[in-house]
Amino acid sequence: MRNNWRTPAMVLICGGVILALSLGIRHSFGLFLAPMSMEFGWGRETFAFAIALQNLIWGAAQPFSGAIADRYGSGRVLVGGALLYVAGLMLMALSHSGLQLSASAGILIGLGLSGTSFTIVYGVIGRTFAPEKRSMALGIAGAAGSFGQFIMLPYGQTLISNFGWLASLLVLAATAVLMAPLASALAEKREPEHTGVPQQSISAALHEAATHKGFWLLCFGFFVCGFQVVFIGVHLPAFLIDQKFSPFVGTMALALIGLFNIVGTYMFGYLGGRYTKKYLLSGIYFLRGVAITIFISLPLTSASVYIFAAVIGILWLGTVPLTNGIVAQIFGVRYVSTLFGVVFLCHQIGSFLGVWLGGYLYDVTGSYRLVWLISIGLGVVAALANWPIDERQVERLRVKESAA
Repeated sequence: MRNNWRTPAMVLICGGVILALSLGIRHSFGLFLAPMSMEFGWGRETFAFAIALQNLIWGAAQPFSGAIADRYGSGRVLVGGALLYVAGLMLMALSHSGLQLSASAGILIGLGLSGTSFTIVYGVIGRTFAPEKRSMALGIAGAAGSFGQFIMLPYGQTLISNFGWLASLLVLAATAVLMAPLASALAEKREPEHTGVPQQSISAALHEAATHKGFWLLCFGFFVCGFQVVFIGVHLPAFLIDQKFSPFVGTMALALIGLFNIVGTYMFGYLGGRYTKKYLLSGIYFLRGVAITIFISLPLTSASVYIFAAVIGILWLGTVPLTNGIVAQIFGVRYVSTLFGVVFLCHQIGSFLGVWLGGYLYDVTGSYRLVWLISIGLGVVAALANWPIDERQVERLRVKESAA
């Protein structure tokens, strides 16, 4: 009786709020680049490396946290991730060197994100909702996470403006504590499936995915996704300051990305339940390249910045429910957190390169232009790579359905 309250709607609501907090706080880190770098006399590469390390650690830990969630349930993983996230924010506030920043913002928050973000939350939602409702549910959860990105940016900027960056990080740590009690709604009691075919092991699931060409094409596409969005999310405010815009414009641009990401994530989640997901993914990557090309080719104004933010926001994380949905569609939901964790590792390798390369090339060349051009080229290649993916269920699932 005690689990009767854990309805699909409650799972979706609590999962959405966890994503809103986890991703929203992370989305605000770009606001701390300038004030922390100025106070300690760092080049932009120092802060950029810490955030790049965060993304790499997040990705490297994701297959393991996903496997733990698939094996033992997601509740403990979410609580542990929340506590690591809080510890990372508190120690980030106390950092006075690049090494301390990398340990706190990089390693601890990276581990925290691996336990509180898409892979874990989407795994629970994917197992809770029927296949015909899954893509829509994932889109709604992603939209909730996007709403957090929209809310947390003005929240973070207001804190920084009124209390300074150090106190702001401590307040964000207190805010992140809320993720722990919400995890109770997503706690799962994992029971073995009773079917007419042998139960698949995690190692067998990983081998099955590793021999599927479409899985690696998804991984490459998600690598590009990570490169593009994290470069923009971290470096766009500094890029705009270089172009003589006020910090307000950069903050509003990131907020608009978060706002329109709500629309885009929900929209692509909805469309993913009705149209071929791989074609939608190809469209997203191609349109990102077009949007960036137009943005850096035309004279920059406040209006063009806000239009770009809105367009790129629609295309921002619509890739996540579609990619997760393809993984579940091809390989089933039993180990979806583990398999999506591997795909997400590729996303985070791209994120590491995007944010670090942005800082490095800026320090070397004094400009972000080369990284913008790399983002455009990668978008076109990712669009071509996703097009031929075979979305059909693997043979194991077809045999399982026949046996049932």
